[in-house]
Amino acid sequence: MTDRSGRTILLGGVGGDSHSVGLIILRRALERAGFTVDFLSTQNSPDELCERVRGADAVLVSNMDGHAAYYLRDLYALRILHGAEDAVWYLGGNPSLTDEATAVDELHALGFQRVFLGYVDPAHVVACLDEDLAARNADRDAPGSGRSAEDRPRAARGTAAPPPAIELAPFAEQREEVLAQWHTGHQALNLEDNAAACAARTGLAAVQDRAEQDGRVLIHPRTGVAGVHEQTELFRVLHEAGADVLSFQIDSLTRNNLHDQVELLLKESSAQLDSFHGLNGFPLVNHGITAGRTITAKFPDTPFQVRHSTRDPRLLAEITYASGVTAFEGGALTYNLPYYRNYSPRHSVPRWKYVDRLTGLYHERFGITIDREFFGVLTAAMVPACVAVVACVLEALLAAEEGVKSVSLGYAEQGNRAQDIGAIRALRRVGRHYLDRYGHDDVAVHTVFHQYMAAFPGDRKKSRSLLHGSAVTARLSGATRLMLKTAVESSRIPSAAHNAEGLLLVKSALEGPGAPPVPAEADAEEDLIVRESHAVLDAILALDAAGLGERVALAVERGLLDVPFSPNLWNAGRAMSVRDCTGAVRFAETGAIPLPDDVLRFHTQAVRDRQARDRADLEVLVERDVLRTARGEFDTWPLTD
Repeated sequence: MTDRSGRTILLGGVGGDSHSVGLIILRRALERAGFTVDFLSTQNSPDELCERVRGADAVLVSNMDGHAAYYLRDLYALRILHGAEDAVWYLGGNPSLTDEATAVDELHALGFQRVFLGYVDPAHVVACLDEDLAARNADRDAPGSGRSAEDRPRAARGTAAPPPAIELAPFAEQREEVLAQWHTGHQALNLEDNAAACAARTGLAAVQDRAEQDGRVLIHPRTGVAGVHEQTELFRVLHEAGADVLSFQIDSLTRNNLHDQVELLLKESSAQLDSFHGLNGFPLVNHGITAGRTITAKFPDTPFQVRHSTRDPRLLAEITYASGVTAFEGGALTYNLPYYRNYSPRHSVPRWKYVDRLTGLYHERFGITIDREFFGVLTAAMVPACVAVVACVLEALLAAEEGVKSVSLGYAEQGNRAQDIGAIRALRRVGRHYLDRYGHDDVAVHTVFHQYMAAFPGDRKKSRSLLHGSAVTARLSGATRLMLKTAVESSRIPSAAHNAEGLLLVKSALEGPGAPPVPAEADAEEDLIVRESHAVLDAILALDAAGLGERVALAVERGLLDVPFSPNLWNAGRAMSVRDCTGAVRFAETGAIPLPDDVLRFHTQAVRDRQARDRADLEVLVERDVLRTARGEFDTWPLTD
């Protein structure tokens, strides 16, 4: 067996990208293999990476949004400046928007010995490290050179004092500041004109109401490209293929409020805004409302939504509504905890309060109902259903306080059909209960079923099987809307043709004859999730704090709401999940999540039974479960363990 003692690996994500699940799994695999891992989590700058290299034998950098060449453009010089050339450097994730040889060569030229363009098994990474580290000089192999990983400063979870909440100005005064964040903001100033644009287009809230009355699941592909013409053409293809809802997927630089960098990147590329392909989404803030209204006006009978994960969403919300888009995703928890390393809910809550107040104003002044969706997907990887329910319901309550009249609560399929059906049903049931309890019985509650959101298998046949089986589960669950995936998720950003192909496949499962019966276990799963969610929500809502926003922040800081695999330093990070012998997701560790004693015993026994069956430690099972689908280790979908 290879002796890896004394070998230190520096591991972290770079740029605005926030995907943490793969990093955490790789960290566990490297540590189990015998390496010491200095873990930097996500959203590091190249300078931060190079400052920490001393004493490391290898540096493993992850980027999932395709902008690695942009984020790392100064890396070569920084490596020299910090004396970091001697370490072995790897780049992985999804670092390029294309797989062209020139793009790979560009990344290698930054100083990376190996570049992985898609999913790579942790065991292969370990084997590559063994090979590359063995090739270096014997004196470099000796342990103890430089300062050890343990000597370096670390950002610890739960040890820092909570930051003070952001004190925001009254809405009108704040709005002036928000619209001044970028030069296109002034275009959204006139709310009456904006409301007229919304009124001239079909609203998502009304379409969802009709779909539920008809017992039909809406199909919603997620799409985003940089150019106005290209985005319009993409929408045309999907509209003709039968998409019920269309959405602008926002690029990752806009999500980090880097509008100046979007502009700079466009200029550096000598590209026009209507034809540039170098962003991984649609830069709506930079394009402005003229472009937004032009696109949405071409499809007046189809509702639009903006999907993003923006750190400060206020300006994007303004331009979204001014563009005639009548649905906006995200919230202070679901668009924070899965995405940002050092962003406290005390800061995100007031920013999202602005979005919800703006949404409420459109209804109060103009009768325009704008739907607010909450991203219960969270980190996507084995998220216990009650965690998704609690996060969504808290955000729904925050929104309702500000006058929002339509909410969509999201959940990511985990792969056990009975549990996934129970989760969607529990989501609607718990959401309705708490909104009614707090006097918001006039708020419509819808549910969103996200097809499997973790890594897809490379095998196209298995990917298609997953898509079809997933759509059947959505149909049986009674979800309002299905968020579409495609068969090429493991290898590239889907094209219009890929989305259209996936849409037709899913449509056949949603509308075809002969749907199977609902599994008998679905009722028990639903009741369990409802009990868990009520216990956690009641504990949070009973906290001694000034207002709901403060209770939400305290819930995260105290670990009452704890999202597995979150990169966020304010998230407790003590909860861990694993599959049981049926493939359902159970709590392996609950941390401070306040579940009833009998429920805790149920989860504990389910995990013990799985360990006894597979004769494996918990960490091995967690890694196996997270990577199982990506490795194609299933015969049919849903999972049938």
